Amino acid sequence: MLLQAGCVHFVRIFLPLLAVCALAVLQLGCGGVSTNVHTPVPAGQPHFAHVVLVVEENHSYSEVIGNSSMPYFNSLASQYGVATQYFADAHPSIPNYLMLTTGLSETFDDNFSGVISDDNVARELVKAGKTWKSYAESLPSAGYIGGDTGLYLRHHNPFTYLSDVQSSSAQAANIVPFTQFAADLASNSLPQYSFVVPNIMDDTHNGTLAQADAWLQTNIAPLIANSEFQSSGLLIITFDEGDISDVSHGGGQVATFIISSDAKKGFQSKTFYQHQSTLRLILASSGVDTFPGLAAAAPDMTEFFTGN
Repeated sequence: MLLQAGCVHFVRIFLPLLAVCALAVLQLGCGGVSTNVHTPVPAGQPHFAHVVLVVEENHSYSEVIGNSSMPYFNSLASQYGVATQYFADAHPSIPNYLMLTTGLSETFDDNFSGVISDDNVARELVKAGKTWKSYAESLPSAGYIGGDTGLYLRHHNPFTYLSDVQSSSAQAANIVPFTQFAADLASNSLPQYSFVVPNIMDDTHNGTLAQADAWLQTNIAPLIANSEFQSSGLLIITFDEGDISDVSHGGGQVATFIISSDAKKGFQSKTFYQHQSTLRLILASSGVDTFPGLAAAAPDMTEFFTGN
């Protein structure tokens, strides 16, 4: 029994650390800031007026796909595109959120409180004249870039670490409570890019899968049904990381959906993807062709769209 317990402890603690080291070596080999290889955007990449990313928490693909506790989530899986070979980059949460934002892991400390000056999705969108917002549930106030409070965890909101946001009150104002999302949707004023952060009871971090499913149905179904979104919208749903014991490709296999009127219906991709491909997709779909960090050479995701 002691040997068995020791093995479980090794799997849960040391294997994630080995994956972290491997990813760190990869990033150092790429210069630590950006890759030397830039893969051009394919001709078949569609552009959208609104791109929305929703990030759920800490569950592997096998835990959610087909799970009866998530009927709405699985109804989306049956209707839209599913990346069946999509893997998070590392454990714990923060390197994955930062990979989705800067194309680099940056740190493996969920308590990180520093400032990140590397290129990032907000910077590239602003340079291209595009708009963005981070809609964070349970955020205490608009423009809040401070630490954890109540059901809000800062390390689930990567924009708060960016030098672009830290040094600009105008950019910090793009970090808003999630209640603003419904208002912006109703007035057809969603930005080019929306980063959606459920609180820890609604993103499967502390709450149940059933709670997360109900939250998605309440808040995301109206987005999908919205006429402007149907006309030119892209929704991506993913998980930051898999279960802590799942260290496949660093952060475990996670469920990722591509939802759009221009996406292939019922499509199941067998291509290997990680969060840097999602960052690439967010920018390419917004008409931006400069990609931070590992997103520059990440596999593109155009196979999900009709005409490809």
